[in-house]
Amino acid sequence: YENLLLRDEILDTQRELAYILGEAVEQRSKETGSHVRRVALYSHLFATQYGIDPQLADLIKLASPLHDVGKIAIPHSILKKPGKLDADEWTIMQTHAQLGSDLLRSNDNEVVKMGSIIAGQHHERWDGTGYPNQLKGEDIHIYGRITAVADVFDALGSIRVYKKAWSNEEILDYFKEQSGKHFDPVLVDILFTNIDSFLKIKEELKDK
Repeated sequence: YENLLLRDEILDTQRELAYILGEAVEQRSKETGSHVRRVALYSHLFATQYGIDPQLADLIKLASPLHDVGKIAIPHSILKKPGKLDADEWTIMQTHAQLGSDLLRSNDNEVVKMGSIIAGQHHERWDGTGYPNQLKGEDIHIYGRITAVADVFDALGSIRVYKKAWSNEEILDYFKEQSGKHFDPVLVDILFTNIDSFLKIKEELKDK
């Protein structure tokens, strides 16, 4: 019993540390801390509906807030630019995926190792046109594919320095159009099948 309590306490601590680190990065780029918490819950829901082992699904929830940790090395002028990045700025911004993966890679902790995969692969695209390594289809780890959908679903519905929030209808139209291009079509199907659950998370953790 004491071992179970200790395990739960360690997981709680890991979750809070992942949130704190993820939120610190979001605040650097003028985004809200609620983003990483919503992405964590979306990722967990995708994982369970995909049929991933419940313990692994819990780890995905712990690790997904680390997806943008590499942004810690991106200059403020780029993160906070209120408008479209130019070609050079976009090249620099794209480095955050590999930087995040490298930062987390040399660690034996399960959550941190999973975070390294997620950070490095959540901007890869199903059709192979993503970054940093142009991985395609199932060559992209399922952790990366899940967080990609969770991250974009949340980002589109949120206000950013460079855009207004999209409506739910606009977001779903985008995912329908990008199924099999940007996103794993199985995960897009899960999003549509469970849309009420995703929107409930969005509402319960909406930005103030």
